[in-house]
Amino acid sequence: VQLQASGGGVVQAGGSLRLSCVASARTFSNNAVGWFRQAPGKEREFVASISWNGGITTYADSVKGRFTISRDIAKSTVYLQMNSLKPEDTAVYYCGAWSSSYRSSNSPRYWGQGTQVTVSS
Repeated sequence: VQLQASGGGVVQAGGSLRLSCVASARTFSNNAVGWFRQAPGKEREFVASISWNGGITTYADSVKGRFTISRDIAKSTVYLQMNSLKPEDTAVYYCGAWSSSYRSSNSPRYWGQGTQVTVSS
């Protein structure tokens, strides 16, 4: 499975961005997918995940109520809608896919390249 993340950019605090993660394989529809982020000088952290059919979503406490993860199985794409962005959301955002249908760890098997999100105050 190859993953391609896009949609990052520079936005003012309070603004919105939508990230996309497109997969190359049809089997992507059977995999749980998640978003992670890594800020400068910090470890990569979990942001959100979605099960294979979209039925179960999980979020980090820091983004609950502001971010929404969703997926379009037909397009092999997972989205991360980010609203009410804060400067502390600034990071490189990565998408990852697990081998399983549900999130099973904090370390997906497959990773995409990152996309930079910068939130200015």
